Amino acid sequence: MLRRLSLLVVSCSVVVLPPAFAQEPFNVAVTPDKLAFLLTELYGPNGLIVDSLTVLPSGDTHSAHFNSGFQSEFTQFNTALASQIVNVPLPSPASGFTYEFDPSLGVFERTTQSFGPILAERAQTIGGKRFSFGFTFQHFTFDSIEGLDLDSVPAVFTHDDFQLRGGREDLVTTINSINATVNQFTTFLTFGVTDRLDVSIAVPVVSNDMTVISDATVRRIGTVDPQIHFFREVDGSLGSRRLFTAFGSSSGLGDITLRLKALVARGSSNGLALALDLRAPTGDEEDLLGSGAAGVRPFLIWSAGGGAFSPHINLGYQWNGKSTLAGNPTTGEAGELPDQAFYTVGADFSLGSRFTFAMDLLGQYVIDTPRVAVENFVALDGQSTFQTLTFHEDSFNSLSGAMGFKLNVVENLLIDFNLLFNIDDNGLRDKVTPLAGVEYAF
Repeated sequence: MLRRLSLLVVSCSVVVLPPAFAQEPFNVAVTPDKLAFLLTELYGPNGLIVDSLTVLPSGDTHSAHFNSGFQSEFTQFNTALASQIVNVPLPSPASGFTYEFDPSLGVFERTTQSFGPILAERAQTIGGKRFSFGFTFQHFTFDSIEGLDLDSVPAVFTHDDFQLRGGREDLVTTINSINATVNQFTTFLTFGVTDRLDVSIAVPVVSNDMTVISDATVRRIGTVDPQIHFFREVDGSLGSRRLFTAFGSSSGLGDITLRLKALVARGSSNGLALALDLRAPTGDEEDLLGSGAAGVRPFLIWSAGGGAFSPHINLGYQWNGKSTLAGNPTTGEAGELPDQAFYTVGADFSLGSRFTFAMDLLGQYVIDTPRVAVENFVALDGQSTFQTLTFHEDSFNSLSGAMGFKLNVVENLLIDFNLLFNIDDNGLRDKVTPLAGVEYAF
């Protein structure tokens, strides 16, 4: 809805503007080629521009004298936002059906009563020479970052060399509404190499849609002449406020993940497995389809699976390489994507022969990552106060919960449904993320 409204506003502006105002300085819409440039283009020299009728001896105008503020503030915010958008969780490729060959009978027999977890792994393997195929859909609509509502993000931009005063005390304050939606379609295949070793591959196709609307106001802290810093109105008059819009979308292949899982110990009712995820940077990071960096994630899996109640625990660590999303997408400078430790505790319950209820507590500890906060900015007059973004690097822990079910509709066909919900506000968050999928074992 927000995207449609943005397009309508832009279309109307094009119709009513006279030719002189349809040129670059008067554009209210920005459509960058790549989503990673959405924020930096909106607040850069091609986007949010402060006009001036004053021409300096160098030939420059005052419009350029806010650009470093635009870039320095929102390059950092862009990094914090974009690097987390591409790290949405993948569903587990583990098969809902697990088997073991009984040589005395010459047949495969089910080793678990339940159909297993949805976002976590269990130690039991699918069985030698058996296959499982699945498809899932997840819909993310991000609501907040670090507890800050994405519908109302404040930012103050200062004039270059504002500390020298002389009219440089003027500010541009903005209230920004950011709408970011991600749809992830994941196809996965699991093959049992032996009774104790599974190989899985998860192939995501990602669709992104982003819209940013910025309400900008010139605050005359050091000047009174409206011709020094202003936004030109549609009728040609000078004003102090303007709306700016940037929007874009992308779709394509995400980062492919290969998983190896080996059952290393097996008891009468529980098992211990080691797993390794290898992530290939196959998604276009400039369009926020992938991370832009290779990743390695070893983890440990314990689960019990003899009866109707099947608890499980996953513990692991994610190493990431370098990506421009963790550096500066505008300049192409790469930075280290933050490493993560993760843990999952949960259980699945078999309610009859065709229905399994699953629940999980999922946590991740993100190490040395850009974080966002809001604080009061006091202007140089010592009186005017506005809220603005601040940035720092720190580690944080985030917790999410998940509840869902698997329904055996016919033979070896399962239908999956799950809801992922945030428990705290740390990081980029979606209040509720639905998942729907199907899987088939043969």
